[in-house]
Amino acid sequence: MKALVYKGPEKAEVCDVPQATLLPGQARIKVSYCGVCGSDIGIYSGKHPRAKAPLIMGHEFVGVIEETMGETGGFKPGDRVAAFPLISCGKCLPCRTGRSHICNSLKLIGIDLDGGMAQYVNCSSDVLFLLPDNVDDRICSIIEPLAVAVHSVHRSGFRPLDTCAVIGAGPIGLLVGIVLKDSGASRVIISDISQPRLDLCRELGFETVNSREQSLADYVMEATSGDGANVVYECSGAAAGAAEMTYPVCADGMITLVGVHKEPRQVVLGDMHFRELNMTATRVYTKEEFGQTVRYTQKLKHELDKVITHAVPLEESERVFDIIADPAEKAMKVVIKCN
Repeated sequence: MKALVYKGPEKAEVCDVPQATLLPGQARIKVSYCGVCGSDIGIYSGKHPRAKAPLIMGHEFVGVIEETMGETGGFKPGDRVAAFPLISCGKCLPCRTGRSHICNSLKLIGIDLDGGMAQYVNCSSDVLFLLPDNVDDRICSIIEPLAVAVHSVHRSGFRPLDTCAVIGAGPIGLLVGIVLKDSGASRVIISDISQPRLDLCRELGFETVNSREQSLADYVMEATSGDGANVVYECSGAAAGAAEMTYPVCADGMITLVGVHKEPRQVVLGDMHFRELNMTATRVYTKEEFGQTVRYTQKLKHELDKVITHAVPLEESERVFDIIADPAEKAMKVVIKCN
């Protein structure tokens, strides 16, 4: 079969690789689409701490079951499925207390073992979810990052009619905005330094702030008559986002860390004290939330369709990282069409 294989820093090649042997309890999935995630970019750059070459990347995949082995919980060839990609130990404190998504030794398909940027991938049947009949595979390929957004909104304690600000208009920030809007936010304000991304945000009905030209805090304070946003979602993972995130929040408001900060950041902790701000953080999603998100795509399919800007055939997938890095491409969410 053909697969996009990470060979080392900034080196990914489409190769012919053997299909893995199907084990009891597994299903062989003919992959239709696989999304490209920020973590895949980290792998490609050689900076991911766990991913080791050679590796078939990709944890955001959907497809059709082609073959099963042994007991598969009712799944059968021809079923369209998405795979919950988290692998937990089942023994540590988080796993023992119902928080297996933050397992002390959490692993992911496509990072710690071969993933879905390939024509086929084998998965245990107990991680599979049936896709809705009325949502096509291309849109369903965004289920995994949408689950991140759903989990982030749950973690934030969001309430209908809250005013929300989102720092970072990448795929996750935009999906957080979509979930907030659908969940009844009174207004959603999204900031970024990329005007093409902000243009898409406006097309989807959000207020936008170009941080190169205007302060998000100033805009939020003016828009709320000085009160501030009830919840701020930091989705950029950038130093500037961390430095800014305490300013737009109302007294006793919530800051939700969604973007991953891999380096120490400067944060204005004085704001936390003086306005008794709250902060929480997120990591991926629970298995229940993943299942909820699979069903949720039926309601959001028209918005999700606009988030996916590029679908690249597997044969040409060596260039996906160049597409994402090139501002002229105006890429939001890039997916690989694997079959």
